[in-house]
Amino acid sequence: MPNPLLQEWGGPAGSPDFAAIRADQFLPAIDEGIRLSRAELAAITGNPAAPTFANTVEALERSGAVLARVRRIFWTLSSAQADDAIHAIEADVSARLTAWGLEVSHDVALFERVATVWKTRETLTPEQARLVDNSYKGFVAGGAALDAAAKHRLAEISTRLSELGVIFGQNVLAATNETEILVADDESDGIPEDQCALGRAAAAARGLAGQHLFRADRGTYESLLTFADSRAVRERVWRAFTGRCQSGPYDNLPVIAEIVALRDEKARLLGYASYAQYALEDSMAKTPEAAAGLMDRVWRPGLVQARREAEALQQIVTRDGNDFELAAWDWRYFADRVRRERFAYDAAAVRSHLSLGKVRSAAFAAAERLYGLRFTRREDVAVYHPDVCAWSVDNADGTPLGLLFTDYLARPEKHGGAWMGSLRVQEKMDAAVRPIVYTVANFTRAEPEDDALLTLDEARTLFHEFGHALHALLSDVTYPSLAGTAVARDFVEFPSKLMEHWVASPEALRGFGIPDDLVEAIGRAETFGQGFATIEFLASAIVDLKLHQTQPPPTDIAAFERDTLAALGTPDAIGMRHRLAYFTHVFDGGYASAYYSYLWAEVLDADVFEAFTATGNLFDPELADRLRREVLAQGDARDPMTSFTAFRGRAPDEAALLRARSLA
Repeated sequence: MPNPLLQEWGGPAGSPDFAAIRADQFLPAIDEGIRLSRAELAAITGNPAAPTFANTVEALERSGAVLARVRRIFWTLSSAQADDAIHAIEADVSARLTAWGLEVSHDVALFERVATVWKTRETLTPEQARLVDNSYKGFVAGGAALDAAAKHRLAEISTRLSELGVIFGQNVLAATNETEILVADDESDGIPEDQCALGRAAAAARGLAGQHLFRADRGTYESLLTFADSRAVRERVWRAFTGRCQSGPYDNLPVIAEIVALRDEKARLLGYASYAQYALEDSMAKTPEAAAGLMDRVWRPGLVQARREAEALQQIVTRDGNDFELAAWDWRYFADRVRRERFAYDAAAVRSHLSLGKVRSAAFAAAERLYGLRFTRREDVAVYHPDVCAWSVDNADGTPLGLLFTDYLARPEKHGGAWMGSLRVQEKMDAAVRPIVYTVANFTRAEPEDDALLTLDEARTLFHEFGHALHALLSDVTYPSLAGTAVARDFVEFPSKLMEHWVASPEALRGFGIPDDLVEAIGRAETFGQGFATIEFLASAIVDLKLHQTQPPPTDIAAFERDTLAALGTPDAIGMRHRLAYFTHVFDGGYASAYYSYLWAEVLDADVFEAFTATGNLFDPELADRLRREVLAQGDARDPMTSFTAFRGRAPDEAALLRARSLA
């Protein structure tokens, strides 16, 4: 029987038939994909004609289509539907793909042909020149210019790093699934009833009478820390969540130490002073110093504001007759008290209006008003889990644009957090190819799905990942390597951060049925808590950057984290949003040295959103059309700063970020 992974996808809208795919088909499909790719590259290097853009770089761009299909569908399942069979082959898949990538990067004949074309890039169109430049730099970053001994060592490092990334991610998933939080009936005051019901059901299934059983995912963690009246419960939740992967069978601290040492060695082999310098060379920031400078300029006012907020929270603690000092498990709870008392903001009341179905519909409606897009549910498209919904995406004139999968509810097979990915990217090299993208989150389950209730922050997360999806769907480039979100790490978060504004605007909030007085309260309360949010994020971003700059690389990761936070003056009651032991962005997600990129993207999005607010119309058609043409459609066909200035007419205004965070 033919392996379905090797066949062209023939489902509706060109979708894959997930029902026909089994885990044991992946390794043979990857091997065959590599064999086909190797033959395609041999045809390029064996071409007797002089290297040209068409016979070398464009031919390289056409190669590997089968392997790309298999790779993308595997990583979709391994991140969002990682059952035991997928787990069992994840390391093998990673090793084979890493080995193939090294074989390509170290192909001397192929690199020489690309380098020859690269020297003539000024004679090409801008998009062609961009592709050639990216290709050449990719070969250099992969070690193509190294001698044989250095290439061999680089191959050893890359192979081990791929193994360690798999180990790290699997440890986080296993620890999250096995970390259970028990809350007795008499401790459950304040916890939203829908979450209590789920907790009671989970406990009952385990024969735990009079208890609520919760999983240590981020949504549950933040909700319990915000709403649980019992301080003992909040402390238990905080310690369970933040203590993951720091000891026992899923200890990631030695894994991190090895990763950091190998990354540093890799960077030095390639001629860089640190891994951070290597990782940021093609970013908008360009250097670790520039990224650190931005963070420092935001950290200082953020810390001042956070200390003011801490004083306000401690006043309530003391006023209530308590004699304890504000701790990390208290902050969200008492911040919610401040918002309710000072600003008449009731987070639980807001949450009661934000059903998943309404928020998703609001995201679709915003895309329709901004870009004329239409979303239609597709019951005929196969999905990889019953939670997943498929949607056709069309332009205003009815022409198909692509396919979107949404996968929002938490389940044990799914990695934590939220993300967007592509099963197929847009291109028009030989014919128009429409993208297939997906967005994934981990919201608390409900039946039916549309009734799941979200906090305002979770609603922002949905809009954030939807912003990434729009970036991929609205791509309009020639070459697949330049499509959609294939841009600099500190630019890719710009369209997604920008999209968050459209869920928190008064117009959007009223659309959820939130009363005017509560909408006004949200607007007032938005300024409170910006110090906390700034420090919690930047603590993680600064530790990430310093970790990849420190010489020699630290071996005691727990001490490095502790000492770096102390040197920064990070309040104990805030800490890091992502502690290193479960920081999947950095050790299993491509953000090493670049977690700061969310902050730089926020500079861009704050500046652009000010352009929309200045018009008095958050759906201004002229601005939306220009944003689509000059930013979203461009992908990586040109330098991201060129795209930004083409939209805004000038370079980004860093002060816009401070204004947006009320830190000016």
